[in-house]
Amino acid sequence: MAIRSILHYPDPRLRQKAAPVTEITPEIKQLVEDMAETMYAAPGVGLAATQIGEPHRVFLVDIAGEDEPSKLHVFINPEIVKTEGEQCAPEGCLSFPGISEEIKRASKVTVKAIGIDGKPFQLEAEGLLAVAVQHENDHLEGVLMIDKMGMLKKRIVQRKMQKRGGVDEDRA
Repeated sequence: MAIRSILHYPDPRLRQKAAPVTEITPEIKQLVEDMAETMYAAPGVGLAATQIGEPHRVFLVDIAGEDEPSKLHVFINPEIVKTEGEQCAPEGCLSFPGISEEIKRASKVTVKAIGIDGKPFQLEAEGLLAVAVQHENDHLEGVLMIDKMGMLKKRIVQRKMQKRGGVDEDRA
């Protein structure tokens, strides 16, 4: 396992759409292991492969608190098939370090995906898990949380991030 560098906005690779995974190869399994180690070290509750420069439709989510056992969810070729309701909550992103903004999302989602074992599954999520699934799924489409902000907030965040640079220098 290895901790990978996390891309930071405005890195153009964050805008690339991810390609479907056609087979769960040893390389994909290694990618998932590296992503988990990177996500936990950051620390974060989710990470998409595109955030570390890998163009695969893979993301991880673990919303367990510090005092709770880890519950890592691996989503390969995810597809959100149903959304319900609406919630607005503070949201952060490993590609936008130090930034937290109110983002509007569905309050409940149903997602279909393939697990690391190669088996398809379906998950209904609400609350923080629903937010994390939508956020990471957006990354696979090249959509970032800044895209969901109002014009003024977007300009402020853009200025902050452009001053900072596009790669996590601590992990590069």
